[in-house]
Amino acid sequence: MDSENQITFMQPQVKQRNSNLELYRIIVMLLIVAHHYVVNSGLMEEMAKEPLSSRSIFYYIFGMWGKIGINCFVLITGYFMCKSKITIRKFLKLFLEVEFYNIVIFFIFVLSGYHAFSIKEFCYTLVPMRKIAGNFTGCFMWFYLCIPFLTVLVSHLDKKQHGLLILLCLAIYTMCSTLPGFEVTMNHVSWYSVLFFIASYIRFYGFVPRASTAIWGGMSLLMMAITIVSVLATIYIDFHFNKHIWAFSSVCDANVFLAVSTSIPLFMFFKDLKMKYHKWINTIAASTFGVLLIHANSDTMRQWLWKDIVDCSGSFYRTDTCLYALLEVLAIFFICILIDYVRIHTIEKWTFKIIDRYLK
Repeated sequence: MDSENQITFMQPQVKQRNSNLELYRIIVMLLIVAHHYVVNSGLMEEMAKEPLSSRSIFYYIFGMWGKIGINCFVLITGYFMCKSKITIRKFLKLFLEVEFYNIVIFFIFVLSGYHAFSIKEFCYTLVPMRKIAGNFTGCFMWFYLCIPFLTVLVSHLDKKQHGLLILLCLAIYTMCSTLPGFEVTMNHVSWYSVLFFIASYIRFYGFVPRASTAIWGGMSLLMMAITIVSVLATIYIDFHFNKHIWAFSSVCDANVFLAVSTSIPLFMFFKDLKMKYHKWINTIAASTFGVLLIHANSDTMRQWLWKDIVDCSGSFYRTDTCLYALLEVLAIFFICILIDYVRIHTIEKWTFKIIDRYLK
């Protein structure tokens, strides 16, 4: 294997990225937190009682972007990593961040008496990569390990072969999973690999056909509008015809047509957005994965955060429920950012002072 694409022990050179995709990373994580606010809190049970009310419609729109957000997050990773090396240091940084939050949050709940200690659950916290079926963190870590091999693959394809590979993958994962009568078993590691193929093609060749930032912005708004209409139409059909269709069925997973066709123009818009380096944007963006690891850490965290502390279901009937939801999502996001910022500049910094001695 070419040494450029191997997992190495080298330390990466620090480069200042422009802040356009870092801003995008922040927005994407806010959308994911909003999605969890709606779907992990019991709020949808309250919304189902009056699905066509203005507050229910607000929450359906507010919480519908989670899978699109996941696509965007992985596209960003693929775009940067297809021309970078996966070093042992990079993977250790990811792995230790996941382990830190798993262990610390587990013991906080145990020592506070909120959750009973279980050896089985504790052992599970030590093996974050055991969950591949539907768990983003575990799937993302396995995908991360696949990147050096995916990089070798795409580097040996010409433009036409690369494009045909993407079309084949989208036919299998997106078209077949969207059309009635087809059955596709979703595997998130392989789907993230498809997103890597798309992101690397964009990085190597640009998007075909080429378009201006304004056109990508317009296409993003159009696809977002179509996605909103599809969700609202689903709710209307379910309510009036009793079809028992889940409200988010049109964006139920990252590989379905609307999730893909909305995430790609959004990615292209922010990629082409002219924005210089802004330290505060990049600093916040560096902790966005930490936001996910904290607020979506476990079922216990979901119970404590969304049902006991925020009380999403109870707040549904407040007169200021929409404002409350926006402020809670922002508060959770920035509290998690602050926690991860402290971790990066203390625990992670001290840990890698030791680790780096052995990786040189």
